[in-house]
Order: sequence, then structure tokens, then C-alpha cells
Amino acid sequence: MNNPVQKYIKYLHTLEDWILVGMLGGMISLATVQILLRNLFDTGIFWGDALLRIMVLWIALIGATVATRSNNHIRIDLVSRLLPPLIHRFATTLTFFFTSLVCIITAYYSVEFIRFEYEDQTIAFAQIPTWVCQSIIPIAFGLMALRFLLQGLLSLLGKDIPQGGL
Repeated sequence: MNNPVQKYIKYLHTLEDWILVGMLGGMISLATVQILLRNLFDTGIFWGDALLRIMVLWIALIGATVATRSNNHIRIDLVSRLLPPLIHRFATTLTFFFTSLVCIITAYYSVEFIRFEYEDQTIAFAQIPTWVCQSIIPIAFGLMALRFLLQGLLSLLGKDIPQGGL
């Protein structure tokens, strides 16, 4: 693994995995503390529920990038198994490119959305601006767009997605 691109990709995979594990552990811990505080002491962490909602957003989007990296995302597959190999490859390639385009459009408009949130200066919780909490949206969709584009190029060339993913 002397290739610098492969090292970067491996680092990105590790970072995604650790963020998911850390956030899930933090989310479970915070939810447990909230439940205990409410049931035992009739109190709770004031901003805890807002943070949990933000953590769900981050986990969902980072989880989507992880699923995309090795082509393990949810898909609707009605007819591809019935297609001849050449048409199947063409349909798969077209699907990757179309999905990449949808992710690019979503990333673009989510940047616009975050720009509006930045201008409004709304606070999500504990003096943390809403735009910071939502910044994962264009990052995740941009990364998914790149991965779908690369998968489309690999499909176009008739190559398989690498074992560790993109």
C-alpha cells in the first residue's frame, strides 16, 4: 500500500468508522443519562434532546457514506437480474452516474440552505449555530457524489469496486 491515494482512502474509511462508533456511543450514553435524570430526578440536560436529533442526522449521513463506499447502500432492484450482462452493465453505469448527479444537486442546494442558516444566525443548542450542526449534509452528499461517480467510471471500464471500497 505505497500508493498515497490508497493511504488517503484508508484514512478516510477509518475516520468515518470512528466517527460513527463515537457518535453512536455518545448518543446511547446521552439518551441513557436523559432517561435516568428524568425518571429519577425529574430533570434532564436542557439541550440533550436537540443534540440527540443532530447526532441522528450525522449518524444517518455518515452511515450513508459508509454504505456508498462499498456499494452496500439500499437500492430498488426490480429488473437488473433479468437483463443480459452487457445491458446490465450499461444500466448499472447509468444508475451510478445519475445517482452521482442527484447527490451533486443535493450537495449544492444544501450549501445554499446552510448559507441561509448562517445568515440567520440561529442557535441549535448550547450556543452552537444551526449551520454548524447541518454542515454534514453537503459534506456527506459531496462524498457520496464522488463515490458514485468513481463507481460509475469503474463500471464503465468493466472493473469491480475494490474490496475495501472507495
